[in-house]
Amino acid sequence: MASKSPRRRQLLSQLGIAVRIVDVDVEEIVPPNTPVELIAANLALLKAKGYSRPLEEGQVLVTADTIVVHRGNVLGKPHDCGEAIAMLKALSDDVHIVYTGVCLRSARRQSLFTERTDVKFCRLDNDTIMHYVDQGTCMDKAGAYGIQEWIGMVGVEGIEGCYYNVMGLPLSRLYRELSACEW
Repeated sequence: MASKSPRRRQLLSQLGIAVRIVDVDVEEIVPPNTPVELIAANLALLKAKGYSRPLEEGQVLVTADTIVVHRGNVLGKPHDCGEAIAMLKALSDDVHIVYTGVCLRSARRQSLFTERTDVKFCRLDNDTIMHYVDQGTCMDKAGAYGIQEWIGMVGVEGIEGCYYNVMGLPLSRLYRELSACEW
């Protein structure tokens, strides 16, 4: 797996798959006018192309990227607390979309897919938002939140789609894709 995300590493290992972490450094540039539903897949593919070592028989490189889209705007990782607060206020009492793009690559083949999950937050008051932001865990997450964290427990009213997709890796779909063919 080529990922700096500790959540993705943990999720993949929970599938019972032997995981080796590799580094890939790429500049995450999305061509202008890319439809939002394709951005995460394009970034996952870019990361896969950034891994230049040959893959051995039986090895599958997994790369992924997750984005949060609210009213057509992509919410990345916040740069500071003010931006995190603004993102959470925007998501409050509204529905947003989480897209995760996943690229699977072996010596023989490559597969690329995107998973979508709709997330509904209840109304978040300022004290709730400030409490979460003060915990300091929101800065490394798209949309300034982690569904598995406190804010997800108290703020997420419902989801339509894969819960693990919101965490950054759609496990059920990934498992099906890995099982569907010989890599």
